[in-house]
Amino acid sequence: MLKAREDAIVQAASRLLAEKGFDLMTVDQVAADVGIAKASLYKHFSSKEALAAAAMVQVLDRARTFLATLPDANPLDQLKAVVRWMMQLQLAGEMPSLPSQNSSLRATLMNNKAYLDGLMAASDRIGGWIEQAQAQGLLNPKLPAIAVLYTLYARACDPVLDFLKMGGQHSDEQIVELVLGTCFDGLVSR
Repeated sequence: MLKAREDAIVQAASRLLAEKGFDLMTVDQVAADVGIAKASLYKHFSSKEALAAAAMVQVLDRARTFLATLPDANPLDQLKAVVRWMMQLQLAGEMPSLPSQNSSLRATLMNNKAYLDGLMAASDRIGGWIEQAQAQGLLNPKLPAIAVLYTLYARACDPVLDFLKMGGQHSDEQIVELVLGTCFDGLVSR
């Protein structure tokens, strides 16, 4: 029962983080969404930052599971599959949105072993595909692999997705394909 409640809390927090972002999400909203008192929530998570960290650990666990399902293939296809998956999560409202400049949240994340382990595992796997793609001439080898990695991670919180969705002219899948094209093919006419 305790685990089920904790999972419900993390799911609610993840949804609210995707919908409102860290700064606008409140612990009161999470508790209300789950149907528990705020004091009960604090029995599971000591702070808003700890709650956001748990949501990020959950996303990283999902990412590692997804990465493990990808067949051995062309590394560029694997990278595109990862970016497509991240953007689909964002469009579905399942990708938590965290600020890049929040020192208390950053400190909590940097002290969370499960978060760091998940981030490193995903980064190592994706980084390996980046290096393979560069070695095969599928990605620009002059770009530092870490810059490519962060560029790909940025698609998980890309505001372009929301802008295109609000415009109502494209389906989610069309939006994903448009942003994939700008990310991997660039903007240069060929």
